[in-house]
Amino acid sequence: MTYENLDAKLVNALLGDGRASLRSLAEELDVSVTTVSNHLSDLEEDGVIEGYTPKVNYGKLDYDVTAILQLKVEGNALPDITERLEQEKQMISVYEVTGGYDIIAIGKFEDTDGMNEQIKTLLTDPDIRESNTSVVLNATSENDQFELDVDRE
Repeated sequence: MTYENLDAKLVNALLGDGRASLRSLAEELDVSVTTVSNHLSDLEEDGVIEGYTPKVNYGKLDYDVTAILQLKVEGNALPDITERLEQEKQMISVYEVTGGYDIIAIGKFEDTDGMNEQIKTLLTDPDIRESNTSVVLNATSENDQFELDVDRE
């Protein structure tokens, strides 16, 4: 096998099974274990692969409420607010965005009372000028990742 697209194929194999052994990856990709190990180390060192974590179904752990917070903040306070949101345990994603709002944050909560409490605490910050919160009714797709394109050989 040529090593063309090996990194993309390796990433795709790990997306299918993040716990795959080096040996099974080598067999699947038809290369040596050393080659897989070297390429995997390079991908980790380059920051392409940032870690290996379980995919958690928060609903099964009674975090039944997902909320999407849109925030307008004072311009110079943007880094402080995003950092604060990143520190909040239940905020699973925080984005600085363009458009009508400056930040979009997604949080998981056990119930609406917990959600309300955290949002009200957050909104006491004078640098937050405006907010809009949407509660997710049904997550049709969540935490998905996509396979990388691999050129045909």
